[in-house]
Amino acid sequence: MAVWRTAGGPAISLRKVEEQAPELVGLYRSAGVSLRKHGLDGLRAAVYLVLDYSGSMKDYYRDGSVQALADRVLGLSVNLDDDGRVPTVFFSTDIDAVTDIPLDDHHGRVAKIVAGLGHMGKTSYHLAMDAVIDHYIDSGATDPALVIFQTDGGPINKLAAERYLCKSSKLPLFWQFIGFGDTHSRQFDFLRRLDELPVPEKRVVDNAGFFHAGEDPRRVPDTELYDRMVGEFPRWLTAARAQGILQ
Repeated sequence: MAVWRTAGGPAISLRKVEEQAPELVGLYRSAGVSLRKHGLDGLRAAVYLVLDYSGSMKDYYRDGSVQALADRVLGLSVNLDDDGRVPTVFFSTDIDAVTDIPLDDHHGRVAKIVAGLGHMGKTSYHLAMDAVIDHYIDSGATDPALVIFQTDGGPINKLAAERYLCKSSKLPLFWQFIGFGDTHSRQFDFLRRLDELPVPEKRVVDNAGFFHAGEDPRRVPDTELYDRMVGEFPRWLTAARAQGILQ
């Protein structure tokens, strides 16, 4: 099993989670189990969340599915990153917001952000990817980054999305795409193709994964969701180190 740069346990202590967000303790523990299962215990990594704000996502914001995902990603992040917040990008035709979801103010945070946003547009993956890349570079981070990228359909500019994915394969960023919606929908054909882009013909390393969370993502058990969020991350870490992308 590979050994990563570790600090001997979760980035944020159970006690701090209990004090600042007691309702997330179960998620924090479930995420920790998945990390240990995949040999990632003690890893330090940035965690980003990218949220589709296109018009077809309206019901998922209304029924709490997006907030539930944000809470689960925060539960993962506090195991990996000690700053207690998840940088979050809302995107549609353009970038709607670049903000944070903090541990000590996560409850209802998605609804508060969305209340200040405008019209729900179309789906421009590449602009969201560009926002994450800029944020990561500007932060001066050297740890790897796991980007949880949620969407309910394909992008309006497939060529640009593929180009950004391939160019970003030279950076310490791993893109984990999650699909909300009908498991059999052709809307996700493009994401399946992105997941399988050849190495090294198209990209330096395999820097992306994709899975469906179904039509009601809240029903996916926490343990299953975390396993799928981090399942491909260790292979990417190994490949990125071998290529000198990670030190």
